[in-house]
Amino acid sequence: MTAPASTPLTPYATLLGFTRYVDRTGPTKATFVGGLRKQRASRSGFNPHGQFVKALKADIAFHTGGTHLTGVVDIVKPRWRPLYQALVPGATAWLHSLGDPAAVDLAQTRDALAMLGDLPVKINPHFGVRHADGHADAVRLHFDEAPPSEESVLATLHLMARHMDAVLPHAEPVLVDVRRGQAHRMPTDAKPEHIERWLSGEAAAFRAIWSTAA
Repeated sequence: MTAPASTPLTPYATLLGFTRYVDRTGPTKATFVGGLRKQRASRSGFNPHGQFVKALKADIAFHTGGTHLTGVVDIVKPRWRPLYQALVPGATAWLHSLGDPAAVDLAQTRDALAMLGDLPVKINPHFGVRHADGHADAVRLHFDEAPPSEESVLATLHLMARHMDAVLPHAEPVLVDVRRGQAHRMPTDAKPEHIERWLSGEAAAFRAIWSTAA
């Protein structure tokens, strides 16, 4: 009896994976997509930032201004402690930049599925922040040692804005560079139609690379 053929893996990317892809050039794009495809096939992957994000959300929700962030360094597994120690100062600085802790609240965001041509991209902010004046931000966190490039900032913010009705209605997308405590917002001179065309081309290339990596 012959074994059933394996189901082909359809092209798919998370917001993080896709924005890291557009940041690459030349042959490194193919290598990166091949790695994503293998990871998806093996269903592998681990998020070391989970407890950090929970602590940051707790500080916003309970108006504690950074005490949960400070405490999480002591309870995380020792192997992740240096990472958390590197992240806490910038995250705390960003928290303080929001103003009076009592004047901000945590807002619930929802994931969305964006279609860039035929490529599904999962739009998954980390959380939302609602300010005392009523306006809200949908926040995506950038944890890497290197700051986000202009391309990855534009791609992230554009795709979040494109699906904000599903993610957090009437909110503004924000990409927070955690290590530097810096919030990136869409430049006022950005041209959404140009960004859309650029990302559609990148998505088509992503799909082509994915297929050849099979």
